[in-house]
Amino acid sequence: MPALMEVDHLTTRFATPEGEVAAVSDVSFALEAGESVGVVGESGSGKTQTFLSIMGLLAGSGRCTGSARFRGTELLSLPARELNRIRGVRLAMIFQDPMTSLNPYLRISRQMTEVLVEHKGMSAAAARAESLRLLDQVGIPAAPRRIDLYPHEFSGGMRQRVMIAIALLCRPDLLIADEPTTALDVTVQAQILELLQGLRRELGMAIVLITHDLGVVAGLCERVLVMYAGRIVEEGPIEPIFEDPQHPYTRGLLGSMPRLDEPSAAELRTIPGQPPNLQALPEGCAFRDRCPSAFERCIERPQLLPFDRERAKACHLEGLG
Repeated sequence: MPALMEVDHLTTRFATPEGEVAAVSDVSFALEAGESVGVVGESGSGKTQTFLSIMGLLAGSGRCTGSARFRGTELLSLPARELNRIRGVRLAMIFQDPMTSLNPYLRISRQMTEVLVEHKGMSAAAARAESLRLLDQVGIPAAPRRIDLYPHEFSGGMRQRVMIAIALLCRPDLLIADEPTTALDVTVQAQILELLQGLRRELGMAIVLITHDLGVVAGLCERVLVMYAGRIVEEGPIEPIFEDPQHPYTRGLLGSMPRLDEPSAAELRTIPGQPPNLQALPEGCAFRDRCPSAFERCIERPQLLPFDRERAKACHLEGLG
C-alpha cells in the first residue's frame, strides 16, 4: 500500500536582492496514514518552508523542484484550482500565529461555515451546526454563544483551538501543525497536545508537528525528522533517537533541553556557534563548523543513509558513544 505522502528530492529556493537562498535542499521522506511525525530543528532549518512548499503556499520569490505526492497525486505541478480541492479538505495546516491566520474582520461563524459551504456544498444551517459541533469537540466552552464572536475576543489558547476546528472541518487525512503551542503557557500547551492526540485517534488522521521543542515531540509523535540548514540530518522512531542520537546535531538539541532527572544545578549545554548562512552554505557537512566530532571527511557532504532498522542519518561518523 503506497504511503499517504511521499516527498522526493524537494528543493526550495528564494530569490533575494542579496542572492539566492537555499531554504530546503534535497529533502525526501514518506508519511503513512494515521501516523504522527515531528519535524524539529532551530529557526531557519527549513521545517516550515518544507511544508509550505508542499502546500503550494510559497512567497512569490520562491520556487521549488522535486516531487510531493499525496495519495499518488503530484502536488507541486497541480493547477491552483485542483490544488484547492485537496488543500484544506484532505490536507490541512494549522499556522503558527492564529491571530494573523484568522481574519480579524470576520466573525468565527463566517470563517467556519464558508469552508463547508464551499468545499462540502452544505447549506448555511447545516454548516453552522457542523461548526458548532467541532467547536465543542475542540473544547470551546459555550460554543453556541461564542461562535459569533470575532477572533480578538478569544484568548490565545482559544484562538488556537478555533484554528484546529477550522482545519478539521473537512476531516483531512493529514493535519500539519506549525508550532501549535508557541506563546501559550504550559498548561494550555498540554491541553492543545492532548486535544491533537485525541483527535488523531478519533479521526484516524496523520499529524505532522513542526516545532523546535523536542519535549512536545516526545509527547505526541511516533517518529521524528531532525532538520539542519534545509536538510534532514537524522530520522527515526522517537525512542531510539531520544535514547541514542546518532547525529551530533540531534545530540546537541537533546543536550540543550532541561531535564527533570538531572540535578537542578546541572548546567544546560549549548550548541556552539550559529547556523550557517543559507545564501552561502559551506561545502560538505553544513554542521561541521559547530560539530565537536568533526574530522577530515566532513568536507564531503554526507548523504541521508539508513544505518539501523527504520533509522537514517546524514553523518560520516560510524557511531556516537
